[in-house]
Amino acid sequence: MKLKTLHYALADGIATITFDEEGSPVNTMCLQWQDDLQAVTEQVVKDQDAIQGIVLASAKKTFFAGADLKGVMRMTAADAPKVFAEIERIKKNFRTLETLGKPVVSCLNGAALGGGWEVALIGHHRIAVDDPKIQFGLPEVTIGLLPGGGGITKMVRLLGLMGAQPYVLESKMFNPAEAHQLGLVHELVASADELLPRAKAWIASVQGSADAATHPWDRKDYKMPGGTPSNPKIAGGLVVAPAMLKTKTRGLYPAPHATLAAMVEGAQVDFDTAMRIESRYLASLMVSPVAKNMINTFFFNLNAIKSGQSRPKDVPKYKPQKVGILGAGMMGAGIAYAQASRGIATVLKDVSLEKAEHGKAYSQKLTQSRVDKGRMNPHDQTALLGRITPTADVADLKGCELIIEAVFENRELKAKVTQEAEPLLAEGGFFASNTSTLPISGLAQASKRPEKFVGIHFFSPVDKMKLVEIIRGETTDDETVARAFDYVLALGKLPIVVNDSRGFYTSRTFGTYVMEGAAMLGEGIPAAVIENAAVQAGLPVGPLAVLDETALSLSVHVLDQTRADFAAEGKTYEATSGELLVERMVKELKRSGRAAGGGFYDYPQGGKKQLWPELKTLFEKPGVEWNVKDIQDRLLYRQSVETARCLAEGVLTSVHDANIGSIFGIGFPGWTGGAMQFIYGQGIDAFEQRCAELAAKFGKGFELNAEAKAAIRKFQPNY
Repeated sequence: MKLKTLHYALADGIATITFDEEGSPVNTMCLQWQDDLQAVTEQVVKDQDAIQGIVLASAKKTFFAGADLKGVMRMTAADAPKVFAEIERIKKNFRTLETLGKPVVSCLNGAALGGGWEVALIGHHRIAVDDPKIQFGLPEVTIGLLPGGGGITKMVRLLGLMGAQPYVLESKMFNPAEAHQLGLVHELVASADELLPRAKAWIASVQGSADAATHPWDRKDYKMPGGTPSNPKIAGGLVVAPAMLKTKTRGLYPAPHATLAAMVEGAQVDFDTAMRIESRYLASLMVSPVAKNMINTFFFNLNAIKSGQSRPKDVPKYKPQKVGILGAGMMGAGIAYAQASRGIATVLKDVSLEKAEHGKAYSQKLTQSRVDKGRMNPHDQTALLGRITPTADVADLKGCELIIEAVFENRELKAKVTQEAEPLLAEGGFFASNTSTLPISGLAQASKRPEKFVGIHFFSPVDKMKLVEIIRGETTDDETVARAFDYVLALGKLPIVVNDSRGFYTSRTFGTYVMEGAAMLGEGIPAAVIENAAVQAGLPVGPLAVLDETALSLSVHVLDQTRADFAAEGKTYEATSGELLVERMVKELKRSGRAAGGGFYDYPQGGKKQLWPELKTLFEKPGVEWNVKDIQDRLLYRQSVETARCLAEGVLTSVHDANIGSIFGIGFPGWTGGAMQFIYGQGIDAFEQRCAELAAKFGKGFELNAEAKAAIRKFQPNY
């Protein structure tokens, strides 16, 4: 029996269901598969007298990929009852197969994620290829959904409420060996060729055993591991769990709350009722706007980046071997660690050997904490540190295929180090600047080969921040952009590609966020209100706290540089009210930020930071009117407006770069799906209307010109 998404064969008492979706590299739970599964399940029931055992297998490189997420993107709230019925139909077929009294074996030749792991859990016996690269797990919560194909109900019954939590609520992945340790996989084999023979051998060995054809929870003697919610030990933890979750999610992410509810409610009732509870929660999430936002960005946009959609085509893949870094400060030291931890030989140069050694010591510090916790062995630490060569001698850069300058944001200094180091590049090598604001085309003027000069903008701290912004200058060629892209992927980071302009995409948009916060302070809104409203909207930290961390003095330095650049072009730069307030903080009030001892906050030694008390007297106006909604909208909309402007101006060329850049680079809230998805999630017309209201009340930063409006419509994703 050959259907569009699976094949069914019955031979020698073994019924084999092989998943093989036509025209797709992976198997998904598309509508066609749902129909095919039903047809095959009906056939199995008809054939049951001739069946000794059932084998679930895959004809793809992976076992099963899960739900059809494009279908989810097209759903509306009105689809919820239909969605619930579809989920229940899939589970009814799963249940029929697993309660037929015939032993079912899942043969896991590759990854089984989300719905794929739920398909694997149909099997009473699960055999996997012992390859550490294969991933199993339930990542649904990370994209705004929950494991509603039996994943919650079965994992809780297999591992207990507490045991299942990391895998269900926190989406922790596991490989076949870990699955075997947990008892989620029963047998490991060395290669995919051994799966079917082992499955048949196991089926033959259990003939006549009722338990072999029954899941643990369907047996009379079943007890939930660790106990049910009525167990005092479990009950104590469950009292505080929702509150702890709320502090993490701020109530902005429905999926973790629904998952916890389905876990606990399902653990108090019989199996079939628990499955129905799970389906209801999933149906409500599947039609929710937050799930659409998160699926769009954390699945489709992230895959677009990883598959190289922003990388120039027809350029051979580049694998970095030896890379030089100029400047061993925080950024240079962080880049050195990122490279060395990925096997790249690194030359770390500074003006003195002592400074370069100090930069290398950062990698020693990072790795030592991992060694101390048993997460890294000392041999690997020694090997990693051995890849970093600290030096004060520019000649040691000879033979590097890439040299990255990470010196202070000063155009003359950057030009000097570029001219000094560039001649030492290996033949065909390229040069990069880790500037965060200075236009690349201007910096490339110091280069003898500006076509081989590119911006590679890392974020601090480099070891934690996944995003890297690649900036194409006016003359940068495709090969250099593609190589920079490959270099960033080789570091295990996420590259976005943008065109050159002042502040590029991330610094420019991030600047609007912090300066909007500063502007509100200048209007007399209490600092604590601004900071708390930002965090409650899902931003990682308030704008004033961020300004302190990045240094107010750096913002003023950028402002001075911008004024000078404008003056050189015969123009005058008009500073925003936020920029003027920050300038006053630095130049008049001598508050330059955390590193300088204090900015908007005080940093008492050994104590928690607190807002600087003088802000009240200097800026607060007791009679000023404000509301939290306006404050939050100003912070979110201002960044989205700037992102739309970047698309209109060609600084950004894709929505996936915008969304991933805003979330991973500047902390735009994940529940929105990113700065552009925020617009599409609101609805374009509603977004434009709200922008007009905000512009009328709070200034031209919220104005959308005709080009920005056209760009929003042009780049709207179509699913």
